[in-house]
Amino acid sequence: MSIGILTSGGDCPGLNAVIRGAVLKGTQIYKQQLVGFRDGWRGVIEGDIIPLERKDIQGIGKQGGTILGTSRTNPFEANGGAEVVRANMERLGVDSLIAIGGEGTLAAAKRLTDAGIKIVGVPKTVDNDLSATDYTFGFDTAVQIATDAMDRLRTTG
Repeated sequence: MSIGILTSGGDCPGLNAVIRGAVLKGTQIYKQQLVGFRDGWRGVIEGDIIPLERKDIQGIGKQGGTILGTSRTNPFEANGGAEVVRANMERLGVDSLIAIGGEGTLAAAKRLTDAGIKIVGVPKTVDNDLSATDYTFGFDTAVQIATDAMDRLRTTG
């Protein structure tokens, strides 16, 4: 069995760092195989995976975006919902998921968890609008960049 990782919703700083950390710890400490689902929930629904090994994540920690791609697909919007997700996970030998995303991604993950699918949600949003966490990754970087830009503004006159 293996663990699947997906990134969903908009890009934000830190996505590749989370993927890298999950792959390193999952393979080194827990001896798990990991796969990535391309383009978030779309990849889960269509069974579109790529293997994730140490060699695949080398150097991605400081790379922007996500090596897995992302989309705003929702598995419950006319895509078969939990039944399709469960069937594809079983067919691919994926035992559980790590879903990295914002409000929509984690809402879908919660519904899938309620249907008996094993999922760990990683809160990601530059908006910092998710409950049960003080700061989401992506938020601090967005604030720093916006602050730097405002500090560089000059009054003309």
